[in-house]
Amino acid sequence: MTALATGAAPGPTTAARPRPGPVRWAPALVGYAVVATALLATGTPPVALARWTGYALLAVLLPGTLVYRALRRRPHTLVEDLAMGAAFGLVLELAAWAVTVGLGAPGWLRLWPLAVVLPFAAVPGLRRHWRPTGYARVPAGWAWSVTAVLAGFTLYLVESFLRVNPVLPTEEGQAQYIDLAFQLSIAGAATHQMPPQVPQVAGEPLHYHWFGFAHLAASSLVSGVDLPTVFFRLAVPALCALAVVLVAVVGWRITGRPYAGVAAAVLMFAVGEFGYENGLRQLFGTQVTFIVWGSPSMTYSWVLLLPLLAALGEVVGRARGVTVPPLGRGAWALAAGFLAASTGAKASSVPVVLAALGLVAVVLTATRRRLPRAVLAAAGLTLAAQLFATAVLFAFVSHGVTVEPLAGLRGYVGDGVDRPAAVTGLLWLVVLVAFLLNLQLRLAGAVAVLRYRRWRPEPVQVFLLGGALAGPAVYLLVAHPGSSNQYFLRAGFTFGVILSAWGWAEVVDRAGLARRGRLLLVGAAAGFAVLLTAYQWRFPASGPTQGYGGVLPLLVWAAVLTLLALLLALGWPALVGRWPGLAGRGGAVLLTGVLVAGAPGLVLDAAAARTYPNGGAYAVVPMPASRVEAARWVRAHSAPGDVLATNVHCWRVVDDRWCDARSFWLSGYAERSVLVEGWAFAPRMVGRPGGPYAAFWDPDRLRANDAAFTAPTEAGLADLRDRYGVRWLVVDRSVELESPDLPELADLRYDTTRMAVYRLR
Repeated sequence: MTALATGAAPGPTTAARPRPGPVRWAPALVGYAVVATALLATGTPPVALARWTGYALLAVLLPGTLVYRALRRRPHTLVEDLAMGAAFGLVLELAAWAVTVGLGAPGWLRLWPLAVVLPFAAVPGLRRHWRPTGYARVPAGWAWSVTAVLAGFTLYLVESFLRVNPVLPTEEGQAQYIDLAFQLSIAGAATHQMPPQVPQVAGEPLHYHWFGFAHLAASSLVSGVDLPTVFFRLAVPALCALAVVLVAVVGWRITGRPYAGVAAAVLMFAVGEFGYENGLRQLFGTQVTFIVWGSPSMTYSWVLLLPLLAALGEVVGRARGVTVPPLGRGAWALAAGFLAASTGAKASSVPVVLAALGLVAVVLTATRRRLPRAVLAAAGLTLAAQLFATAVLFAFVSHGVTVEPLAGLRGYVGDGVDRPAAVTGLLWLVVLVAFLLNLQLRLAGAVAVLRYRRWRPEPVQVFLLGGALAGPAVYLLVAHPGSSNQYFLRAGFTFGVILSAWGWAEVVDRAGLARRGRLLLVGAAAGFAVLLTAYQWRFPASGPTQGYGGVLPLLVWAAVLTLLALLLALGWPALVGRWPGLAGRGGAVLLTGVLVAGAPGLVLDAAAARTYPNGGAYAVVPMPASRVEAARWVRAHSAPGDVLATNVHCWRVVDDRWCDARSFWLSGYAERSVLVEGWAFAPRMVGRPGGPYAAFWDPDRLRANDAAFTAPTEAGLADLRDRYGVRWLVVDRSVELESPDLPELADLRYDTTRMAVYRLR
């Protein structure tokens, strides 16, 4: 909401005399300086930062911006060209990665920008896109507000992710969120495989949304920066920064109000969940908190989904009064590109988009008595993208998703045995209200949009509403053993924050606040957020994680704030009598307070990282430095196509019988395929009875693997080499000592107290 300080009127800005160069670029330079300082302060090598910056500018931003300029009809603002261009640059990068890695020539990927740059330099009709004219002025307050959101979220990343996760473990007691090594392993596979296979089971197809990890691999290949540095330092802050700018840009484009875009960025990246969780209790999950680094593919998918909303918003129909220059026919090409990349970015994106378009088609058909051809064409394009993803990328594998209504809430209600049906029904209502407050309170501004349109919103607003509703609807309809149905919520959230910010902007506009009034509203909102944060810091929420008692602290706090709002409403006439300028502004004050009520969320999560690092409630595994050093040695001395074998399959063994097969450290840090490592996350295993303790599906392979360490023979090792392509054996002696016969049959190349690496002859 800080963009209110700009005093910008609703609607687009008009062309004005450009400000001096240094002043014009100051917000961008400050934003980069904040991110760069955060990275350097948390151990990022300066050379790596410089190389990766060059990659981002020359291999993503430059080609993407040139193509975006050629596709859109007329320029709007320079920041829009750069943000949308960077996003489209990722689409082009994905295609270039697929071609070069698929042909077995990943080294040629560094030259892919020339495929764009040379035509734009040589063809006369394209040269004009190097220096376009006609940009509208970006209000200084808008730019600095976006920079403030970016800087604040970067500081959150420092405390919650960067500070607690070294690039490489430096001690034996290092712990790490369990998914990170798995994700690193997919990125490592993508440096030399197209499509990547399951890194932990050599040759097993990876039916998964892996496009974001292909981006990580491409950025490492092009920049020359080591993949762990990209993964644990550079990529997440950069993707988050781009997402912040895109929310603001797309929000401005769709609504026609500059500060509505910034308000959307604030709602998404500065306000957290209403539940004020403490790092261990996260109730129904989160929208942005934790997930931006716990699942960087989610952030990557937002960077593609947000500009897709801008393109499809043009297709379904622009709102009346919006004078931002239209994208024109290029919106279709942009939509096709972002849809294609979204198919494998996150499996939750395209279904939510399809549902949103479906709602628009139904509403327009019912209200206008004719089929909306453009909307149906867009829905057909989206359906084709979904069918491609389902058939080709995911091979009809469900990944454990089942239709199980309200499964995500059932733990707070229980089975209802020995309880009256009326009580059970009341508990369901209470938990559902808690769910909406916890995750959807930031979308309250959408109600204002509908109310001001007399519940007959414009097509683009129906589109945003459809996505905002589809996300939680799918979450409540289906279940997943790893709670990954939450990702549908997060996809829908991008629709919802733009619509909510639109409603808030209209409420503020109708309040008729002058510049001074807007500054006061911003100051009051900031002060309210600080007070909430201070109180919750002093008296953090606590309670059980299961049963209805888990949601009671949230509901009690909601009741307290509701009571304060009622008292303020009762005293409002007296306040108006004292300060007449408040007359007619109560709605703006109330809605602003509601929208920032979750402000403590990110602050408290960052603070909790010092006590509960790496996600707190989520599984944390040991990541000893000795293991990582051995894996890195293998990477340096092996070929990308070499297959490894290891005697480590389990994160932990339960009761000396059950193997928790979530071990990913070797494939992650060696960036090589492993014959059999941890198999729990292989697509065919997700959702099976037994969860991560389910047995490996190919016992013969597993026996051959383990025999190489416990009872090696010349014939057995030759079979591993010739049949499976195994070249290296990696032993963790803390799990089990290798057979004394192994040094006679293979060459010992790496030897420490704990680790040993043998090369097959």
